[in-house]
Amino acid sequence: MSDCRRRAARWIAICAALWATPPVLAAANTVFLEELTSTELRDRIAAGATSVLVPIGGTEQNGAHIVLGKHNVRVRALAGRIAERLGQAVVAPVMAYVPEGAIEPPTQHMRWAGTISVPEAAFEAVVEASARSFRRHGFRQVILLGDHGGYQASLARVADKLNREWARQPAYRVVALSEYYRASQADFADMLKAKGFAAVEIGQHAGLADTSLAMAVQADLVRRDQLDTAAQSGGGVSGDPRRSSAELGQLGVDHIVAVSVAAIRQRSAARELMIKTRP
Repeated sequence: MSDCRRRAARWIAICAALWATPPVLAAANTVFLEELTSTELRDRIAAGATSVLVPIGGTEQNGAHIVLGKHNVRVRALAGRIAERLGQAVVAPVMAYVPEGAIEPPTQHMRWAGTISVPEAAFEAVVEASARSFRRHGFRQVILLGDHGGYQASLARVADKLNREWARQPAYRVVALSEYYRASQADFADMLKAKGFAAVEIGQHAGLADTSLAMAVQADLVRRDQLDTAAQSGGGVSGDPRRSSAELGQLGVDHIVAVSVAAIRQRSAARELMIKTRP
């Protein structure tokens, strides 16, 4: 091979390697805190990203057809979409350890394999310490997104406690976004009923609604070959998942994101007004 051809081949190899390597700074465009460096996050906050969404999931049984981490995957994905729509927002790591019932003797979801439960007081302490950490680093609005019904009261208690403590500094606020959970449950159930599905099929846990949402967020969360088994066994399942689909689930996903974004913007506007009019 001539020197000219060797040099050309070398440049082609170098260019191919560069094109195959993603830019080092690509992660800086992410909304997920854990994908940023400390200095990238510091600069993001300084530039105005002072809202942090805290996605709270749970590790629990979901019948024979949905994986144990359903809540964790779902709330992270939805929080990411909400943050992107909001702009100037960051998503914290998912809290996957939540109250799921007594361990001994087992109650609630702890009666089935794979569920992880922590005491309510420990859970609330972690949520509170996380909010305090975010404030320390410059976040002004901490928004709690709870994907599970069992700890909604805990989130409200933590938010109320910190907001009372920070009352003289209204720039800082913790929001337990009940609208997020309501959109994923009662609202989505009503949407499905309007399409002709019965409440007994929609269910409250791992039924038509829950399974459809999981399919829309990430297809491999659902074992489609187990839908018949889940419907017939009844163990740990409320509802009938057999007619679930990603198309139905997408209706719920879009609604949850839209409702959450609107609620956060409304609360942010109210907070800003309070700050401006405060004597």
